[in-house]
Amino acid sequence: MKASLLLKPGKIAPYEEVPTPSPGRGEMLVRVKAALTCGTDLKAFTRGHPMIPMPGPFGHEFSGVVEEVGKGVRKFRKGDPVMSVHSAPCLRCAPCKKGLHNLCQNIMSTKVLGAYAEFVLLPEHVVKQNAYKKPAALSFEEAALLEPLSCVIHGLSPLGIKKGDSCLVIGAGPIGLMHVMLLSAAGVVVAVADPHEGRLRKARALGARKCIKVTKDRQRDALRIRRACSTITGGLGLDHVFECTGRPEAWEASVDHLRPGGTATLFGGCPSGTAACFDTHRLHYDEITLRGVFHFTPADVKRAYGLLKGGKLQLKELISGSYPLRDMQKAFSRLREGRGVKYAIIP
Repeated sequence: MKASLLLKPGKIAPYEEVPTPSPGRGEMLVRVKAALTCGTDLKAFTRGHPMIPMPGPFGHEFSGVVEEVGKGVRKFRKGDPVMSVHSAPCLRCAPCKKGLHNLCQNIMSTKVLGAYAEFVLLPEHVVKQNAYKKPAALSFEEAALLEPLSCVIHGLSPLGIKKGDSCLVIGAGPIGLMHVMLLSAAGVVVAVADPHEGRLRKARALGARKCIKVTKDRQRDALRIRRACSTITGGLGLDHVFECTGRPEAWEASVDHLRPGGTATLFGGCPSGTAACFDTHRLHYDEITLRGVFHFTPADVKRAYGLLKGGKLQLKELISGSYPLRDMQKAFSRLREGRGVKYAIIP
């Protein structure tokens, strides 16, 4: 089969001929119909990533059609259109036994990479827990959003967000825009900060009330955000801030815009070894909550599947175009330049 490989940061092989895997017991081979670019893959392309070995296959947001099933698979059969995420908990380790399925000790070592290819092999634990039949009305491109939508839902679910709450989303990339969609649908007053005019226009179309163009000047950006948000908070500060860029300086700035008792959800993953500093006086006396967010649980995937199946989200707005495998380098170069949101790779 043909597969696109990430050789090193900044360099993608158009495609290589690699062996087509055969499914073992409980496994499922899927012919990929659409695989989406994502922020994690972009990080790997730009600077490398500890969870994506190079040279090697990459890509983990996908949907397709069942090509072959291994013995013991009853839920699916050849020809079924399917959608899946790339991981599932082992259900045996200490975190799993505590119900912390997203923090499973084995979830990263058993994840699936290689969706930028003609076929992808799903292991038994993923097939059992996190694979679904694709509804006919849902396009393969939209179905491939199951994984990132599950991540966003995981971050939002515990917050108890109410209609009329106010929030700031820092970063209008695909994850930030998904936050905008879900928060706006819940009746939250949403502000978005991003340096790219095109992404801000998209955020407004998806329901953002305030769109703030920022630069790399932290003091000026903080002033712009404060002025823009004061009309929706009465000067008190925001109920929630969602950091979706993965930059330590944005993590630090997130608390600047919160009201007393507010919550900052630190979604974007920063480079390994970096640190962020926060005003201890604010954290303590204003009772600010900082939340790290990682991955998702099978319950999050099930909820994301239900939302996708419902067809009420404007998911097509996140897909900026499509490319064949041979043009993967072009797709990621455009993303690195801030052009587009997500691209569909069509093997």
